Amino acid sequence: MDTVERIKQQIAENPIMLYMKGSPKLPSCGFSAQSAQALMSCGEKFAYVDILQNPDIRAELPKYANWPTFPQLWVEGELIGGCDIILEMFQQGELQTLIKETADKNRSEENA
Repeated sequence: MDTVERIKQQIAENPIMLYMKGSPKLPSCGFSAQSAQALMSCGEKFAYVDILQNPDIRAELPKYANWPTFPQLWVEGELIGGCDIILEMFQQGELQTLIKETADKNRSEENA
């Protein structure tokens, strides 16, 4: 499986996916730290990929997403954006709603 296929699979399998530097508990950059913190504040589980451990994804994802920087938040297969957008949505209460609705929807699908 090539890198782009792996990215597509990760995004498809994880309704809430954060590509970041480091991990939510041990972020390796300030922007990733702020993004993970905002997501964790929403109170729902999310998947993440540490791009520092996956140089192939780090190289390919910006081209695939047409978004040059990290972190990148993907919700239900759609690129939401990077740190600035995540924090802006969080401050306006939009991120909490989006994350909660996505988690609820996917929970009900699992239980159906």
